[in-house]
Amino acid sequence: MKLGINIDHIATLRQARGGSEPDPVGAAMIADLAGADSIVCHLREDRRHIQDRDLELIRQVIHSRLNMEMATTQEMIEKALMVKPEIVTLVPEKREERTTESGLNLAGNLQKYKDAVLTLNSSNIEVSLFIDPTMEAVKDSAKIGAQAVELHTGTYAEMRDPQGAEAALDDLTTAAIAAEKMGLFVAAGHGLHYHNVQPVAAINEIEELNIGHSIISRAAFVGLSHAVEEMRYLIDR
Repeated sequence: MKLGINIDHIATLRQARGGSEPDPVGAAMIADLAGADSIVCHLREDRRHIQDRDLELIRQVIHSRLNMEMATTQEMIEKALMVKPEIVTLVPEKREERTTESGLNLAGNLQKYKDAVLTLNSSNIEVSLFIDPTMEAVKDSAKIGAQAVELHTGTYAEMRDPQGAEAALDDLTTAAIAAEKMGLFVAAGHGLHYHNVQPVAAINEIEELNIGHSIISRAAFVGLSHAVEEMRYLIDR
């Protein structure tokens, strides 16, 4: 299973002081060397953490894949066409949210996403859609022509009672099986951490996990390389 490391929170720390440290570009290089299969960063419209320069430099220095998360806007599509990440993940974006709260609302917006996928694919950029683990969202993703989906694991990660967590895990499994059958690469992420990641990693159809906050938080105590290696060990088990 592949592991994508989201480094947005390194940039959040930097922006809190308005200086130059810690450097998300350096963090991307460390995660890359520690075994990350891809580096994930979300260039938000309000530039609250990752900046344009970060994205451009990361593109130049990492050896793993670059996964650019972004809203489906003309500005962001043009930025992706300039930077040329290997893959773009289209995500919903609200100014007031602390982090992405749900999957994309694809119903009623199919043409908008089809157009974005075609434009990005024309420059050899793969497209993933960040979706809730529902059959409707999986089917719509296939209709749109995306190459991949990332299943939103927030409901599972935030569930406190075992039965609810098991039901949420079943939803992830069902969606992953359906997506694979439709020819989509299946990733998953949001809210995963060292204590809940293994049941999701055990779903055979999920091929990649994208994790950020828990790894960056752990890195404050043990260092980023070790934090990545610990997550890599849990996933591989």
